[in-house]
Amino acid sequence: MIENIINIGLPSKGRLKHDTINIFKKNKLNLFSERGERDLFGYIKKLPNVKIIYLHARECIEQLSLGNIDIGFSGYDLFKESEVNVQNKILINKRYNFGNANLVLAIPDFWIDVQTLLDLDEVADEFKKKKKKLLRVATKYPNLTRQFLFSKGVTQFQLVKSLGSTEVAPFTGTAEIISDITSTGSTLKANNLRILKDGEILKSQACLMISKLSLKKSRIKKIINLLRR
Repeated sequence: MIENIINIGLPSKGRLKHDTINIFKKNKLNLFSERGERDLFGYIKKLPNVKIIYLHARECIEQLSLGNIDIGFSGYDLFKESEVNVQNKILINKRYNFGNANLVLAIPDFWIDVQTLLDLDEVADEFKKKKKKLLRVATKYPNLTRQFLFSKGVTQFQLVKSLGSTEVAPFTGTAEIISDITSTGSTLKANNLRILKDGEILKSQACLMISKLSLKKSRIKKIINLLRR
Protein backbone atom coordinates (compact mmCIF):
# COMPACT_ATOMS: atom_id res chain seq x y z
CA MET A 1 0.00 0.00 0.00
CA ILE A 2 1.04 3.62 -0.53
CA GLU A 3 3.20 4.79 2.37
CA ASN A 4 1.36 8.04 3.12
CA ILE A 5 -2.12 6.45 3.06
CA ILE A 6 -3.52 4.81 6.20
CA ASN A 7 -5.98 2.05 5.27
CA ILE A 8 -8.60 1.15 7.88
CA GLY A 9 -10.73 -1.98 7.53
CA LEU A 10 -14.28 -1.83 8.89
CA PRO A 11 -16.87 -4.63 9.03
CA SER A 12 -19.05 -4.38 5.95
CA LYS A 13 -22.39 -5.34 7.49
CA GLY A 14 -24.47 -6.04 10.55
CA ARG A 15 -24.40 -4.85 14.11
CA LEU A 16 -20.60 -4.92 14.18
CA LYS A 17 -20.48 -2.38 11.34
CA HIS A 18 -23.01 -0.12 13.09
CA ASP A 19 -21.22 -0.19 16.44
CA THR A 20 -17.81 0.35 14.85
CA ILE A 21 -19.04 3.40 12.93
CA ASN A 22 -20.27 4.77 16.27
CA ILE A 23 -16.65 4.78 17.50
CA PHE A 24 -15.81 7.19 14.71
CA LYS A 25 -18.89 9.32 15.42
CA LYS A 26 -18.07 9.47 19.14
CA ASN A 27 -14.60 10.74 18.29
CA LYS A 28 -16.00 13.29 15.81
CA LEU A 29 -14.47 11.53 12.83
CA ASN A 30 -17.15 11.83 10.18
CA LEU A 31 -17.17 9.02 7.62
CA PHE A 32 -18.49 9.52 4.11
CA SER A 33 -18.60 7.57 0.86
CA GLU A 34 -18.69 8.96 -2.65
CA ARG A 35 -21.26 6.47 -3.96
CA GLY A 36 -23.64 6.04 -1.05
CA GLU A 37 -24.23 3.26 1.48
CA ARG A 38 -23.29 0.41 -0.88
CA ASP A 39 -19.86 1.89 -1.54
CA LEU A 40 -17.11 -0.38 -0.19
CA PHE A 41 -14.72 2.55 0.20
CA GLY A 42 -15.01 5.55 2.47
CA TYR A 43 -13.11 8.52 3.82
CA ILE A 44 -12.83 10.73 6.89
CA LYS A 45 -13.46 14.44 6.30
CA LYS A 46 -10.77 15.63 8.71
CA LEU A 47 -8.16 13.11 7.55
CA PRO A 48 -7.65 13.19 3.77
CA ASN A 49 -4.87 10.58 3.83
CA VAL A 50 -7.04 7.92 5.46
CA LYS A 51 -9.04 5.44 3.40
CA ILE A 52 -11.83 3.26 4.82
CA ILE A 53 -12.30 -0.19 3.28
CA TYR A 54 -15.42 -2.18 4.17
CA LEU A 55 -14.60 -5.88 4.45
CA HIS A 56 -16.09 -9.07 5.83
CA ALA A 57 -14.96 -9.37 9.45
CA ARG A 58 -12.97 -12.52 8.62
CA GLU A 59 -11.29 -10.77 5.71
CA CYS A 60 -10.17 -7.94 8.02
CA ILE A 61 -7.97 -10.43 9.86
CA GLU A 62 -6.38 -11.75 6.67
CA GLN A 63 -5.74 -8.29 5.20
CA LEU A 64 -4.18 -7.09 8.46
CA SER A 65 -1.76 -10.00 8.44
CA LEU A 66 -0.74 -9.16 4.86
CA GLY A 67 -0.35 -5.47 5.63
CA ASN A 68 -2.96 -4.54 3.03
CA ILE A 69 -4.83 -2.66 5.72
CA ASP A 70 -3.05 -0.91 8.58
CA ILE A 71 -5.84 -0.78 11.16
CA GLY A 72 -8.85 -3.06 11.38
CA PHE A 73 -11.92 -3.80 13.46
CA SER A 74 -13.00 -7.40 13.88
CA GLY A 75 -13.97 -10.01 16.45
CA TYR A 76 -11.59 -11.66 18.89
CA ASP A 77 -13.10 -15.02 17.90
CA LEU A 78 -12.04 -14.56 14.28
CA PHE A 79 -8.57 -13.48 15.35
CA LYS A 80 -8.11 -16.59 17.51
CA GLU A 81 -9.56 -18.85 14.81
CA SER A 82 -6.92 -17.71 12.34
CA GLU A 83 -3.63 -19.56 11.92
CA VAL A 84 -0.84 -18.78 14.41
CA ASN A 85 1.35 -17.23 11.70
CA VAL A 86 -1.52 -14.83 10.93
CA GLN A 87 -2.05 -13.94 14.61
CA ASN A 88 1.66 -13.23 15.02
CA LYS A 89 1.43 -10.44 12.44
CA ILE A 90 -1.39 -8.60 14.22
CA LEU A 91 -1.44 -6.52 17.41
CA ILE A 92 -4.66 -6.17 19.41
CA ASN A 93 -4.71 -2.55 20.54
CA LYS A 94 -8.09 -2.33 22.29
CA ARG A 95 -11.09 -4.50 23.16
CA TYR A 96 -14.56 -2.97 23.13
CA ASN A 97 -17.71 -3.63 25.09
CA PHE A 98 -19.72 -4.61 22.02
CA GLY A 99 -19.79 -7.56 19.69
CA ASN A 100 -19.88 -9.70 22.82
CA ALA A 101 -20.50 -13.38 22.13
CA ASN A 102 -19.35 -16.84 23.20
CA LEU A 103 -18.17 -19.73 21.08
CA VAL A 104 -19.81 -22.82 22.55
CA LEU A 105 -20.46 -26.51 22.08
CA ALA A 106 -24.15 -27.29 21.78
CA ILE A 107 -26.04 -30.58 21.58
CA PRO A 108 -29.64 -31.57 20.78
CA ASP A 109 -32.04 -31.22 23.70
CA PHE A 110 -33.04 -34.87 23.49
CA TRP A 111 -29.51 -35.94 24.52
CA ILE A 112 -30.73 -35.75 28.12
CA ASP A 113 -27.88 -37.87 29.54
CA VAL A 114 -25.20 -35.62 28.09
CA GLN A 115 -24.47 -32.62 30.31
CA THR A 116 -20.68 -32.23 30.34
CA LEU A 117 -17.62 -32.83 28.19
CA LEU A 118 -16.98 -36.03 30.14
CA ASP A 119 -20.41 -37.27 29.03
CA LEU A 120 -19.64 -36.19 25.48
CA ASP A 121 -16.36 -38.11 25.52
CA GLU A 122 -18.25 -41.26 26.49
CA VAL A 123 -20.70 -40.71 23.64
CA ALA A 124 -17.83 -40.16 21.20
CA ASP A 125 -16.19 -43.44 22.31
CA GLU A 126 -19.51 -45.24 21.94
CA PHE A 127 -19.92 -43.90 18.41
CA LYS A 128 -16.48 -45.22 17.51
CA LYS A 129 -16.95 -48.65 19.09
CA LYS A 130 -20.60 -49.44 18.32
CA LYS A 131 -21.40 -47.40 15.22
CA LYS A 132 -17.91 -47.61 13.74
CA LYS A 133 -17.86 -43.89 12.96
CA LEU A 134 -16.72 -40.66 14.52
CA LEU A 135 -18.95 -38.14 16.27
CA ARG A 136 -19.41 -35.23 13.86
CA VAL A 137 -19.17 -31.60 14.96
CA ALA A 138 -20.45 -28.92 12.56
CA THR A 139 -18.70 -25.55 12.89
CA LYS A 140 -17.33 -22.44 11.23
CA TYR A 141 -14.52 -22.47 13.82
CA PRO A 142 -12.56 -25.69 13.18
CA ASN A 143 -9.27 -24.55 14.70
CA LEU A 144 -10.71 -23.34 18.00
CA THR A 145 -13.08 -26.30 18.26
CA ARG A 146 -10.34 -28.86 17.61
CA GLN A 147 -7.97 -27.23 20.11
CA PHE A 148 -10.67 -27.06 22.78
CA LEU A 149 -11.83 -30.65 22.42
CA PHE A 150 -8.28 -32.01 22.37
CA SER A 151 -7.42 -29.95 25.48
CA LYS A 152 -10.37 -31.55 27.28
CA GLY A 153 -9.38 -35.07 26.29
CA VAL A 154 -12.07 -35.54 23.64
CA THR A 155 -10.32 -36.97 20.58
CA GLN A 156 -12.83 -39.24 18.82
CA PHE A 157 -14.60 -36.72 16.60
CA GLN A 158 -14.75 -35.41 13.05
CA LEU A 159 -15.18 -31.74 12.15
CA VAL A 160 -17.72 -30.83 9.47
CA LYS A 161 -17.38 -27.42 7.86
CA SER A 162 -20.54 -25.34 8.16
CA LEU A 163 -21.33 -23.00 5.28
CA GLY A 164 -24.72 -21.77 6.44
CA SER A 165 -26.95 -22.08 9.49
CA THR A 166 -24.91 -24.32 11.77
CA GLU A 167 -27.89 -24.86 14.10
CA VAL A 168 -29.70 -27.11 11.63
CA ALA A 169 -26.82 -29.58 11.22
CA PRO A 170 -27.94 -32.06 13.93
CA PHE A 171 -31.41 -32.23 12.39
CA THR A 172 -30.42 -32.67 8.75
CA GLY A 173 -28.00 -35.55 9.27
CA THR A 174 -24.96 -33.35 8.66
CA ALA A 175 -23.54 -33.68 12.18
CA GLU A 176 -24.48 -34.82 15.68
CA ILE A 177 -23.47 -31.66 17.58
CA ILE A 178 -22.29 -28.15 16.78
CA SER A 179 -19.79 -25.50 17.79
CA ASP A 180 -21.15 -22.01 17.16
CA ILE A 181 -20.99 -18.38 18.23
CA THR A 182 -23.89 -17.04 20.29
CA SER A 183 -24.63 -13.83 22.16
CA THR A 184 -27.75 -14.79 24.11
CA GLY A 185 -28.27 -18.49 23.39
CA SER A 186 -31.81 -17.77 22.17
CA THR A 187 -31.17 -19.00 18.61
CA LEU A 188 -29.75 -22.26 19.92
CA LYS A 189 -32.72 -22.70 22.25
CA ALA A 190 -35.18 -21.93 19.44
CA ASN A 191 -33.57 -24.71 17.42
CA ASN A 192 -33.80 -27.27 20.24
CA LEU A 193 -30.12 -27.11 21.11
CA ARG A 194 -28.48 -26.88 24.53
CA ILE A 195 -25.02 -25.64 25.53
CA LEU A 196 -22.91 -28.14 27.48
CA LYS A 197 -22.38 -27.02 31.08
CA ASP A 198 -18.64 -26.78 30.50
CA GLY A 199 -18.88 -26.18 26.77
CA GLU A 200 -17.74 -22.55 26.56
CA ILE A 201 -14.79 -22.45 24.14
CA LEU A 202 -14.06 -18.73 23.94
CA LYS A 203 -15.41 -15.33 25.01
CA SER A 204 -15.30 -12.79 22.21
CA GLN A 205 -15.78 -9.08 21.62
CA ALA A 206 -14.98 -6.47 19.00
CA CYS A 207 -11.33 -5.41 18.85
CA LEU A 208 -9.21 -2.66 17.36
CA MET A 209 -6.23 -4.31 15.67
CA ILE A 210 -3.05 -3.08 13.98
CA SER A 211 -0.94 -4.80 11.35
CA LYS A 212 2.58 -5.21 12.75
CA LEU A 213 3.83 -4.46 9.24
CA SER A 214 2.38 -0.96 9.63
CA LEU A 215 3.75 -0.03 13.05
CA LYS A 216 6.55 2.04 11.56
CA LYS A 217 4.23 3.89 9.22
CA SER A 218 4.10 7.60 9.90
CA ARG A 219 0.85 8.83 11.48
CA ILE A 220 -0.30 5.38 12.67
CA LYS A 221 0.00 6.39 16.34
CA LYS A 222 -1.90 9.61 15.66
CA ILE A 223 -4.83 7.75 14.06
CA ILE A 224 -4.91 5.17 16.86
CA ASN A 225 -4.95 7.94 19.49
CA LEU A 226 -7.85 9.63 17.70
CA LEU A 227 -9.84 6.36 17.74
CA ARG A 228 -9.08 5.67 21.42
CA ARG A 229 -10.27 9.02 22.78
